[in-house]
Amino acid sequence: MKVLVVGSGGREHSIVKKLVESNQVSNIYAAPGNGGISAEATCVDIRETEIDKLVTFARDMQIDWTIVGPEVPLIEGIVDAFQLADLRIFGPTKKAAIIEGSKDFAKAFMKRHHIPTANYATFTDCDQAKAYIQKNGAPIVIKADGLAAGKGVVVATTVEQAIEAVESMLLDNRFGGAGSRVVIEEFLEGKEFTLMAFVNGSKVYPLLPARDHKRAYDDDQGPNTGGMGAYSPVPDLDQSVIREVEEHILQKAAEGMVQEDRPFTGILYAGIIETMNGPKVIEFNARLGDPETQVVLPLLENDLIQVIEDVMNEKDPVLKWKEGYAIGVVVASKGYPGTYEKQIPLPSFIENAESYVVHAGTILAENNTYQAIGGRVLLVGAVEETIEKAHQSVYNFLKQFEQTNDFFFRRDIGRTKINVKNS
Repeated sequence: MKVLVVGSGGREHSIVKKLVESNQVSNIYAAPGNGGISAEATCVDIRETEIDKLVTFARDMQIDWTIVGPEVPLIEGIVDAFQLADLRIFGPTKKAAIIEGSKDFAKAFMKRHHIPTANYATFTDCDQAKAYIQKNGAPIVIKADGLAAGKGVVVATTVEQAIEAVESMLLDNRFGGAGSRVVIEEFLEGKEFTLMAFVNGSKVYPLLPARDHKRAYDDDQGPNTGGMGAYSPVPDLDQSVIREVEEHILQKAAEGMVQEDRPFTGILYAGIIETMNGPKVIEFNARLGDPETQVVLPLLENDLIQVIEDVMNEKDPVLKWKEGYAIGVVVASKGYPGTYEKQIPLPSFIENAESYVVHAGTILAENNTYQAIGGRVLLVGAVEETIEKAHQSVYNFLKQFEQTNDFFFRRDIGRTKINVKNS
């Protein structure tokens, strides 16, 4: 089969790596791909949002399956466009992707279907939002309704911070249309984890749970990022909690979307916080998570294309998992998640049998060396029988990056207790 992967990040490189393992796949294309992906697939100079061009490419190249990595093309209707052209694509339609595209929709949906989540209210009027904050006090959580590149969430520890966040979104137009409506949530505290699932209508097939580290620096200090590393499975997570999320969150969400004539197909991502009152949803996403994918897919024994075919044919793929643990640590550009320089050469590194490298923000330069063009540049991972051995393998590899001042990484991934407040 010929397979097209849409996207350019670490998640997409992980998908490509999994497809390489399949004896059913003969050609892999990535649009637009990245430096690391180019070593394992044919990169195509089409941006992920150029939907018409992607449809034309898939038709002309007789692509058998298209797998969509990022959220923006899903929310813009790439699946609908491919289906209209009678092309096979794995992901939710525009109507279903709204579960990620609008936090207001997702919160109201959860309320309608009795899915546990934080109490909330939604506002478009700044004065009304500020009055609600004054009434409820802090800490409190402010979220832009739409997509804001992972930056639309403020966990305000004071009323003043909360009011400033609301004003920046509703008055100063900080996030454009994504912030023209704000969701204000009850503050929750607990340990976060992610549970993703293959979904087709009301059929739900969960993956292994994972936990990512959001803060930029060791000991969960510094600003929130898109994720500085992750591990899977989660040792301190009780099986009863996982079952509760599978049955009362993922399954109910899938059934609810069917009931509302928005049947969901693809990967449903549930960001969960384990509170004293049980697991509650922080957010739903309509695709694989990043960096969670980079530690979950390496543990999957199944052929990814066969799983997708089974799911789409309403057949249980019978997911099988390797024994052990995966840890992944992100190498980021100095300055991330703020401003950082681009086209910085990466130090030469030697890959080994104990670790794997996933590229996120890289390009392959003319002299056949990699340059960093993104905030999160690489993820170095390892699969071992214990989480301690995986940790050791990853950090042994990362010694190759200790002599550079252009990049940084956390040294405690998989070691810290993650306390998350509606991140």
